[in-house]
Amino acid sequence: MDEIRKLSDDIAHLARLSVTQQTQQVQRLIMRIARSYSKSLPDLSAKLVQLIQEAPTAQSPLRSAGMTVVPVDQDSRLQLVRCEQPVCLDVEPVWPQPIAQILHRFCEERRQQEKLLAAGVAPSRSLLLVGAPGVGKTLAARWIARELGLPLLTLDLSAVMSSFLGRTGINLRHVMDYAKGLHCVLLLDELDAIAKKRDDVAEVGELKRLVTVILQEIEEWPQSGVLLAATNHPDLLDPAVWRRFDAVVQFPMPSQSDVFDLLTRIIGAERANSDLRRAASIALSGSSFSDVTRSMESVLRNATIENTSVEKAMTELIEERATSLPRKSKYELATQLTKAGVSQRLANELTGVSRDTIRRKLTEAEEVTQKE
Repeated sequence: MDEIRKLSDDIAHLARLSVTQQTQQVQRLIMRIARSYSKSLPDLSAKLVQLIQEAPTAQSPLRSAGMTVVPVDQDSRLQLVRCEQPVCLDVEPVWPQPIAQILHRFCEERRQQEKLLAAGVAPSRSLLLVGAPGVGKTLAARWIARELGLPLLTLDLSAVMSSFLGRTGINLRHVMDYAKGLHCVLLLDELDAIAKKRDDVAEVGELKRLVTVILQEIEEWPQSGVLLAATNHPDLLDPAVWRRFDAVVQFPMPSQSDVFDLLTRIIGAERANSDLRRAASIALSGSSFSDVTRSMESVLRNATIENTSVEKAMTELIEERATSLPRKSKYELATQLTKAGVSQRLANELTGVSRDTIRRKLTEAEEVTQKE
């Protein structure tokens, strides 16, 4: 009798949430009911889990039937999203270990969502990617889409932002509705442009209403899809936005080790010895991943056009970068260049560090190595 009374209460609660259209709460309650009755009513539990798995959206299970045409702006007729399918990466990305763990765990949750739902636990649906330009946020979105075998839809901000009051919010809803009707990854790039703090007196009411639209849409995002957002300016985001995402991923600037790993992947270990590659990673310290990629692609182009070795082209890049390095980095670079087989005279010319200083630094490094 107690179990029947409890089930009756759950059904009444479910009905209450349904009539008030609290769709996310409905899904959470269904998962809790499935978990609670997995032993006593296994058939009911299995049907409820299947219902959650098959629901294409958080708002309407039938919405996907008519959502085949890419939404466009009513006036400009520009498409509001860019689609990439399949997603192909030229070079495997390099991330610090903590970032890599978060992204791999997110993908694993999506792959095993049936197992999680059967246990009454929902997989993560959304990530907020935060960091400076070029640190790998967009690349992370493309990598996730590729790993999950899903198309990547990217919000086209230039098309969504309309000069007509009220149209921008409508465009945004059309994009979100379209993505909800598909099994895909949706990326809201430059989120700070449409989700600014509502206490900013410089912003007009229309842009402030956009924040409300964003919050509602994120809250109603279906379990079947993946929602990603990226921002270079986290300080501009409305505080309420942060709480709507399942996790926030902070992308730092790459370390010297990260730079070394990335440039090695781009040019190949066989084209330049490791000491010269380490010298290049010192010269490129402070650069973003995208800057490193552009620099290494420039090295490969120069080596090809000038019919010279990659090592020579890389040495020329190091020479260009060396003048802007801080003094400590110049000492480190001069020492590393000498280890790479560059003469002390040339190392002096490239970095401006005297040969006496280079010899002293080499001796100090040798003493440290012997102690270790």
